Amino acid sequence: MQGFFQFLADNPYILLFFTVGMAVLAGKFSVKGYGLGMVAAAVVVGAALATWASTYGVKLQLDNFAKSLFYYLFMYGVGLRVGPAFFNSLKKDGIKFTVLAVICAVLGLLLVVLMSGLLGLPAGAAGGVLAGSQTMSAAIGTAEMAVEQGAYQLPPGTTAEQVSGMIALGYGVTYIWGTVGIILVCKYLPRWWGVDARKAAREYELEHGVRNVDDAALSGYRGGGLRAYRLDNATSAGQSIGQFRSRYPQYRIVNVRRGEETLGADPGLVLQQGDVVALGGRLQDLTDNIGLLGAEVDDPKALNIPLDQAEILVTDKDFVGKPLRSLAGEDFAGQLQVTRLERSGEPIPAGAETELKRLDVLFVTGLKSAVDRAAGMLGKIARPSTTTDLLTLSGGMVMGLLIGKINVPIGDFSVGLGNAGGLLLSGILVSSLVSRLRFFGSTPNAARNILEDLGLVTFIAIVGINAGATLLEQLTGAIALKIFLAGFVASTVPPFITWAVGYHFFKINPAVLMGGVAGSRSHSGPAREAAKEIDSTVPWVGFPVGYAVSGVLYTVFGYFAMLLSH
Repeated sequence: MQGFFQFLADNPYILLFFTVGMAVLAGKFSVKGYGLGMVAAAVVVGAALATWASTYGVKLQLDNFAKSLFYYLFMYGVGLRVGPAFFNSLKKDGIKFTVLAVICAVLGLLLVVLMSGLLGLPAGAAGGVLAGSQTMSAAIGTAEMAVEQGAYQLPPGTTAEQVSGMIALGYGVTYIWGTVGIILVCKYLPRWWGVDARKAAREYELEHGVRNVDDAALSGYRGGGLRAYRLDNATSAGQSIGQFRSRYPQYRIVNVRRGEETLGADPGLVLQQGDVVALGGRLQDLTDNIGLLGAEVDDPKALNIPLDQAEILVTDKDFVGKPLRSLAGEDFAGQLQVTRLERSGEPIPAGAETELKRLDVLFVTGLKSAVDRAAGMLGKIARPSTTTDLLTLSGGMVMGLLIGKINVPIGDFSVGLGNAGGLLLSGILVSSLVSRLRFFGSTPNAARNILEDLGLVTFIAIVGINAGATLLEQLTGAIALKIFLAGFVASTVPPFITWAVGYHFFKINPAVLMGGVAGSRSHSGPAREAAKEIDSTVPWVGFPVGYAVSGVLYTVFGYFAMLLSH
């Protein structure tokens, strides 16, 4: 094995991507649906390899430039993801969930600092405990930044390498309960509180017209449809298309074929018996009045109508605050279908009573002419794109690094965001601007996920590798037990208090609050499990705002956990 480890030490790029690959593989293993995931597995695999190598006298280490580069890419990617939601959280409707996120994050930080002092944890452990117990891997970077910048004064006889190793150890020991614990808490909190969250979800669905959708990625159900009918009903013949629409506003005639001639759908066109009519509308309406026109027929020519799909950014103030059902009277109604609604970058359940908010994104499919009319009325249209605007990406990174150089003198010290904080802020600003303008800065989700996933897992792998050589010198059973206990308290207590404030003070619907608590811990897993537990997508309504706010707070708090625990 010594030869193998020496080979890895002599080939750092192979060492890096071997560790990343093994972390991804290890992250796939789970027990009853629970596992480390590739990020937590990265620090375990990296530290295990380096520790094992040290027993053969081989020191595995990677340079800090690579570590910083991947972390900076990750931080910019996080900014791009949370940007629109972060600013939307400052608006009236987001204040409740913003307050819950602040409460949960601040309590987590304070409990980490308190438990670190009470249990006498070694230097650096607090930063790792915060990152692991709150499942915010990015906090490892800010904890290490506190050491690199000199803001965290090393205790006498302690090296920066030892502190980094303890950060990694604290993270690895507390991450598993940090993940499993918050999932169990969010899933069963209503039951422990004596609340019927399933009933609350049904009430919310009825009140807001939200249709619950199963977890299947593809569904045979389609809310709207376009069908062809041969006009045999004498009572419908002889009417113009405009008259038919006035009498039956729930339908839209989009094309008429008479003989071999396609006539279109001019409002003045008079329908005749024998015409083949392409009729659009909600599935329920199309099946309620079977026989209104005549028999349904298979007519490719009548149904040969250009379709389109697009993302419509809601910017027109006349429609902000109005429910989706208010669009039923527009001339494009019945000719397109809203397939998805995103708010602050996160999909939310949508129904007839769902109110539109500024910068909501409606994903629509339907007749091309109807899509264009809807976009012109509601705001701006954006076609799905798979290309990444590298110019904006580069400019945003440069801007973030420049912001990070700004320092404000306070007494004998100067305080600044640093490169990581600058890139996070830059990503937030760029994504917020792009969400408003939509004509530049395209960064598809897949590209952003590469920045986040590869950046974070590689950074964490390097942290684990560089920390592993010193772990054997520091690790004892007593220290590991104390670290776990600190993480258990810091992970478990804040969600209960957050729930109590949301339920008793803000009077938030319990089903929505389940997602709000998950968002306050910046973890999508609990929201997903909560939705499964009550068989409803309603928990996702409360998730986006807290997710964005807490993600920023927990990342920054890695730095403060180090300073306050000194």
